[in-house]
Amino acid sequence: MNDAGWGHPLAAPGAGLVAWFQVEASAVAADRPLPVQPFLRCAADVLDRVGTSRLEVVQLLLPVAGIDPAARPPHSPVPAARTVHWFREGDPRARTRVEVNVNGGRDPLLPTVVERLAEQVGRAGEDVFAGASCEVAGPELRPAPPFDDGFWNGPPLHGVTLRGELAEWSPDAVGWLAEVVADCTARLGLRGPLLLTVARTG
Repeated sequence: MNDAGWGHPLAAPGAGLVAWFQVEASAVAADRPLPVQPFLRCAADVLDRVGTSRLEVVQLLLPVAGIDPAARPPHSPVPAARTVHWFREGDPRARTRVEVNVNGGRDPLLPTVVERLAEQVGRAGEDVFAGASCEVAGPELRPAPPFDDGFWNGPPLHGVTLRGELAEWSPDAVGWLAEVVADCTARLGLRGPLLLTVARTG
């Protein structure tokens, strides 16, 4: 972890930013997902220790360029899909409606592959993220990211929105979904940083 804090000078007024964390990720091993789950568990532990209120939105900047789809083993093109069984025995009452915004910034690719992305994410594990609908998203992202556009490929001009049910509102489930989205977008040709926003809607 490089840096972290509670407030951020670039956070939009009224955004309700609780905390931010900056971490560095090296190239991902061929048989491993981007390590979003362990990162979010660590972040959640920190927030629990200081008694932070329940989160409603998680926003991540994912280094998709560190994923080489061609290096993935044929039996596991999306490594996180191998862990879908972790969620199968969960409480059905824990299922939570979420809205997932996936944004490639200035890269116009995502809106052209929105249906393929939704299909691939759904195929990876409906036990974790089910019933997804999809649409091209507008340029207004809420909340706005708490960093300058030059930090990634911003502004968030080209995005898509997936809506569905997450197995539970937890660092594990949100992290799993982020890992799957990162791999699926890399397989579809996205190479730049990816801004992912997961919002609890019900």
